[in-house]
Amino acid sequence: MFFALSLLSLLLVLFFFYSYFRLNKKTVYPKAIKDLLSAHVNFYQKLGDTDQKKFEEMAIYFLSYIRIEGIKTEITDLDKTLVAASAIIPVFHFNKWKYYQLSTVLLYPDTFNREEFLQEGFEKDTLGMVGNGPLQRTMILSKPALYAGFQGGRHNTGIHEFVHLIDKEDGSIDGLPQALLQKSQNAEWIALVNQSIHGILSGESDINIYGATNQGEFFPVAAEYFFNDPDNFSYHHPRLFEMMKLMFQVP
Repeated sequence: MFFALSLLSLLLVLFFFYSYFRLNKKTVYPKAIKDLLSAHVNFYQKLGDTDQKKFEEMAIYFLSYIRIEGIKTEITDLDKTLVAASAIIPVFHFNKWKYYQLSTVLLYPDTFNREEFLQEGFEKDTLGMVGNGPLQRTMILSKPALYAGFQGGRHNTGIHEFVHLIDKEDGSIDGLPQALLQKSQNAEWIALVNQSIHGILSGESDINIYGATNQGEFFPVAAEYFFNDPDNFSYHHPRLFEMMKLMFQVP
């Protein structure tokens, strides 16, 4: 009996340490992160030397407290770099930012089915999601969708999901990001969002129709466009562009 209890105690201790170290294992940042950013991230390529160094440091810091795990896929240095870039681009101009509501990013080798998950928060159905409930503090991304966001165009699933997290800082994903807005700006922002959604639904806007789903989806969809194609965004949506410059503290 004593031996059995001792063995059980040992197993429990081993399980505790295994769980602890697994849950606290962080992502080792790519040694060639500068080269990977230079080759694959247009936002980074346009920065000056000083800002590029800042971007690299922010990406390395992000990877120091976030785990990136593959589901039926191996995680590569490029995977880590693109996840980090998705996180840093929206908050690059902030003095300090940490994604306190996130601990893990799961990458899938392809799109995934709604039936696999029970929690709310699905984005674009199969490309990415911010978890709730059992998957609180977890983001799930399709690897092909992550990569596609850095291959040109206005859409970027990684940025979309991280902007959702920024919106969630005030407790809800509702398209009214209190972390970025002064209270005096709320009415103007809501009016711009409603006007923009009306333009999408009436076929008078080039913003992705997914942004018309609701106010919570409009914000990250507009942010994808804002960061990936700022010249066209500013030309077609000047008032919205200026407001989002203020929100993301872009000089």
